[in-house]
Amino acid sequence: MHPLNKNKIINDPVYGFLTVPSALVHDVIQHPYFQRLRRIRQLGLSEVVYPGATHTRFHHALGALNLMVRAIETLRSKGVDITDQEAEAAWLGILLHDVGHGPYSHTLEHTLIEGVSHEYISTLIMHRLNKEFGGKLELAIRIFKGDYPQKPFLTQLISGQLDMDRLDYLQRDSFYTGVSEGVVGGDRLINMLNVKDGNLVVEEKGIYSVEKFIVARRLMYWQVYLHKTAIAADELLIAILQRARHVATNMASLGSYHPLIHFLGKTISAEKFDEESLDLFVLLDDHDIMTAVKAWQFHEDKVLSTLSQAMLNRNLPKIVIQDKPISAELGSECLRKTRHRFPDMQDNEAGFFVRTGLLENLAYKPQKGGIHILRKDGTVCDAAEASDNHNLHSLSEAVTKHFITYWP
Repeated sequence: MHPLNKNKIINDPVYGFLTVPSALVHDVIQHPYFQRLRRIRQLGLSEVVYPGATHTRFHHALGALNLMVRAIETLRSKGVDITDQEAEAAWLGILLHDVGHGPYSHTLEHTLIEGVSHEYISTLIMHRLNKEFGGKLELAIRIFKGDYPQKPFLTQLISGQLDMDRLDYLQRDSFYTGVSEGVVGGDRLINMLNVKDGNLVVEEKGIYSVEKFIVARRLMYWQVYLHKTAIAADELLIAILQRARHVATNMASLGSYHPLIHFLGKTISAEKFDEESLDLFVLLDDHDIMTAVKAWQFHEDKVLSTLSQAMLNRNLPKIVIQDKPISAELGSECLRKTRHRFPDMQDNEAGFFVRTGLLENLAYKPQKGGIHILRKDGTVCDAAEASDNHNLHSLSEAVTKHFITYWP
């Protein structure tokens, strides 16, 4: 009997043919924890605005892996010392960087589990995989957590201001939404990578590609990630899950699907996220949420059924986004209109229909390490300093906007 061929080629619509770089990477891709990412949308509910935005975290992880393979090859070609073990660890680190995402990615990140980031859950899952694979992910975990001081650039390739995660999602999200502002010079950026004093740098001749990358992030946030209609849809889904938790904690039945009920029947925080919670979390995906919403449209709780029907039929609340905080007058007017729409709504139910929040767009964070430019004289400086584009300085300042959703 012939051994399984693990030298796979994957046809990706963004990059063309991708190769699986090692047998271990192949086996991790085949694991149920990673296969779950096929059922988790990369952009949450953005498809209510961009119908093509149905790509998944699975697509993104493979794309980021492809970029990491190319980045390692580029650095090695420039004389950077990267062992085979370190290269494979970097591949695994970027492959699994999003394995801890829950249903609908960022939309429900702190709704099912309060105060627990997907990065934290990714680390827990990586530790489990490490046990299953006999300790072969030990170095990948160290690099992923930033606990490999010998070569910090390996961590920076996974999580930094110019990492393979961002480089893939900008290109991929642009492709699937059709928003051309997200197109960046990915090939040139990778070819311009280098290492100086152990840190990732971009050679000076790549400065314009860096500028385009930063500007593209800002535009994609406003046009895709923080699009007003997508935010309205996000708030509606969050309200549905919050109402479902309210119903469950008041001893009403939500159904019999245990993994989802586990997280709605009680408040799960970081302190209460135990082994059982992780066992059940890795069973959840987008399908579970939408299957529940389809069932809840017939629930006896009127608020839950009304919100669920609205979600299924894309009957979204109206949203107002502005630079200044939501005034009491505007809040009262939105509440008045919503009461007219739903005359049976009780005072303690208003928060599920009229919702406020903040949006923040911070395209570049020099305080988080920044993007370092390697000048021709061998010195290193921040991208904002190296650029003659004064807008880069302003892009390092957060732009905050306020919103309110309601039903006219």
